Amino acid sequence: MSDFTQQPQHQHGSHQPYPGPYGGAPAPQPQPLRNGLGTAALVLGVIGALAGVIPLLFWVAGVLGVLALILGLSGRGRAKRGEAANKGVATAGAVLGLVATILSVVGAVIVFKAASDVVKEVDKALDSASTAPRDPSTAKSGAPAAEETPDGKPLAAGDASVYDDDLQVSVSAPKPVEAGEYAIGHTEGNKVYEVSIVVENGGKKAFASDSLAVSARAGAEGATAEEIFDGDTYGKGFTGTVLPGKKATVKYAFDAPADAKTLTVEVTPGFDYNPTQWELTL
Repeated sequence: MSDFTQQPQHQHGSHQPYPGPYGGAPAPQPQPLRNGLGTAALVLGVIGALAGVIPLLFWVAGVLGVLALILGLSGRGRAKRGEAANKGVATAGAVLGLVATILSVVGAVIVFKAASDVVKEVDKALDSASTAPRDPSTAKSGAPAAEETPDGKPLAAGDASVYDDDLQVSVSAPKPVEAGEYAIGHTEGNKVYEVSIVVENGGKKAFASDSLAVSARAGAEGATAEEIFDGDTYGKGFTGTVLPGKKATVKYAFDAPADAKTLTVEVTPGFDYNPTQWELTL
């Protein structure tokens, strides 16, 4: 037996690496942090909050605020999972997004309220500018006027309503007529009554009569009296312009129940005029 123990021989080129903690596999590379959502949330939140200070930009604040809130919460989620390192930035972006959203709601309320107030003021201005009829006793024509007709009460046949611009409107007493064969608006069993409406322009400006509107109601129940259209005498209405110092007369016919005792005719000279009513005895 030999006194020397033979040492194991290593072959050249067969060096074995030292096994590492991963069993010889290379160590995994760390994933890069994704801080973009938090940063974007902060930027959008700041812009949205600044826009929210200006009420007219409420819509900008609302859009940016919602985006900042969503991105900020997503950024916080990444930070909790270790995928991002800017949890504070994401939190600040979410908070600013919430602030911007709240400011957008407040701004919208302010803007819409202001718009509503403006509309109300315009309506008041238009109402105050509306041409109201004068006391019918000041009528210039020879037609009889109700000497003590209170405001808001219907006028009688022949009474004239004089407006602030000296436009004068009168309605004649009704007279029964026969509906033509091809007349539209007549109901079998009803009676047809004709009235003449006269418009006299006593002012200094021409009056456009195209927008003059006429309607009627019949009987104690105030049922709508249909206007008669026959393509010849009735249904044409006022057209054209009435010059200062001139008159225009148009005949209207209305269909009323046979037992109706009164016919109430309402005339509105135009959009800027108040309506006037005449209660006519049938």
